[in-house]
Amino acid sequence: MIRRIVSCIPNTITTLNLLSGCVAIMCAFHYDEDMSGLKGADWTCIFIGLAALFDFCDGASARLLHAYSAIGKELDSLADLVSFGVAPAMLIFNLMHPLSEHQWLCYAALLIPAMGALRLAKFNIDDNQATTFSGLPIPGNAIFWIGVYGWMARYGYPGTAAMVIMIVLVSLSMVSSIRMFSLKFKNFDVRENFRRYVIILAAVIFVIFYGLSGLAWTIVLYMLISLLSRRNTQA
Repeated sequence: MIRRIVSCIPNTITTLNLLSGCVAIMCAFHYDEDMSGLKGADWTCIFIGLAALFDFCDGASARLLHAYSAIGKELDSLADLVSFGVAPAMLIFNLMHPLSEHQWLCYAALLIPAMGALRLAKFNIDDNQATTFSGLPIPGNAIFWIGVYGWMARYGYPGTAAMVIMIVLVSLSMVSSIRMFSLKFKNFDVRENFRRYVIILAAVIFVIFYGLSGLAWTIVLYMLISLLSRRNTQA
């Protein structure tokens, strides 16, 4: 009985990830409304952040409790698609819709969950993505769009053309063959985790100076470091 309860803990945390994503989607459709002192868009970002926390914790708990399961792997992908694919897409769609002259272009946001689903499907059948990833991980996609929302809140709408270009580029980056290093720590050795520490430090600096929009710059830096690391390895 105890073993069954323990084995359910990671999947329960994964379900909290999924539910956080669902709430984020609901808040996205009330992006400009006041909800307990914050805008709906702010709550969307908060619940995506909570989903990311649960996404980290479910894997950590599975390793700690030795409670891996095939169902857990599939559930994790489904939760990630909702929280880091659909939720940011709905946020971006609703932010763009009232500001775009050609509102049909707002549906480009649907490319985010479409490419996210393909990225997760490829990940599930690829055994070579343990320490490195092929393409931008879908949580990184969500963090980027939270940063874009922060940029819009601070500087204004960059224009529909710019938004569509970003949607296409970031979405395609998820299904690209670019090797991206994992941000998960196996230990705290500086040499082994130098790039990870750089990203964390950069994220703190970017957020201090640029606010929430600094998260978008963090993901851009992450992609650039991954590209440079790949070139150095090939050289």
